[in-house]
Amino acid sequence: MISTALMASVLAAVYWLAIASDRFVSEAHVIIQRTDLPGGQTVDFASLLGGTSGNRGDQLLLRDYLLSVDMLQKLDATLQLRAHYSDTSHDPLARMWSPDLSMEWFHQYYLSRVSVELDEFAGVLVIKAQGFDANMAHAITSLLVQEGERFMNSMAHSLAQGQVAFLEGQVTLMNQRALQARQAVLRYQDKAGLVSPQATAENIAGIVGKLQAQRTDLQTQRSAAQAYLVPNHPTIIQLSQQISALEKQIDQEQAKLTSPNGKPLNRTVEEFQRLEMEAAFAQDIYKTGLTALEKGRIEATRMIKKVSVLQAPTVPEYALEPRRFYNTLVFTLVALLLAGVAHLLAAIVRDHKD
Repeated sequence: MISTALMASVLAAVYWLAIASDRFVSEAHVIIQRTDLPGGQTVDFASLLGGTSGNRGDQLLLRDYLLSVDMLQKLDATLQLRAHYSDTSHDPLARMWSPDLSMEWFHQYYLSRVSVELDEFAGVLVIKAQGFDANMAHAITSLLVQEGERFMNSMAHSLAQGQVAFLEGQVTLMNQRALQARQAVLRYQDKAGLVSPQATAENIAGIVGKLQAQRTDLQTQRSAAQAYLVPNHPTIIQLSQQISALEKQIDQEQAKLTSPNGKPLNRTVEEFQRLEMEAAFAQDIYKTGLTALEKGRIEATRMIKKVSVLQAPTVPEYALEPRRFYNTLVFTLVALLLAGVAHLLAAIVRDHKD
């Protein structure tokens, strides 16, 4: 068994050290930044590195997209990845077996050559891509960064466009409601025959106040005259007639405000104020909707999220993969360990047979 393990180790060493094809690794570090910082938010180094929870969600979305089948299809259409990874000039264990593999198998191979990991501490997305030559590895990483930024902005713009469409519909409804409310006010004014019932009520109240002041003055004069004149004196009779006329006029004016019969003016004022309040409220809502619509249109036309590159895709000069000596040493140790375990089990079995 030990000899078998040694032979396997020798074969593994020959493969890793002499046969295995070089794989170059290109690496890029990116973060996602929003161009619309909320009011009052301070900009510090942690926020620039994407350490906020909001950026973390965006980075995870970007990671999922970069590892998706859609991204793989775009890479293949642009860089001919199938042909590159299945090139027969590379060793059969490292390359893809056939350029005609199904998309599922091709995607599995793609995941073994491309990694996108989120550094939780720094909030940085680390993108690594392997290729059988340095230029291809660099091209894969560069296209991943470019497509990632395009995807994040297209997703944000799509959401903004949906919001704009919704706001446009709401603003149209608000405009109709505001017009209907104003028309209701005009119809009520025509029906009541008053431009401003409240002003009319205030005028009537002022008239009643003046009449009551005149009545009080006449009552004072009559009381003074009664002190030295007989009750049927012409002066007292005239004052009493004037007071009676004023009281009748006061009752008539007050009836316009609070008459129990018909429709008093105070109820007209209340209904008119309610209609005016509804019209003003509808107008305020319409103004708010217009403001939100304009803001949404601005958000839909500008770049909302930006993929900022902290480290540009590198052009590798040395093949980091495969790790030839490390893989050879690990394979040898594992093979010897398994051989030792097998030898120990065989010895135990022989002891039990004896």
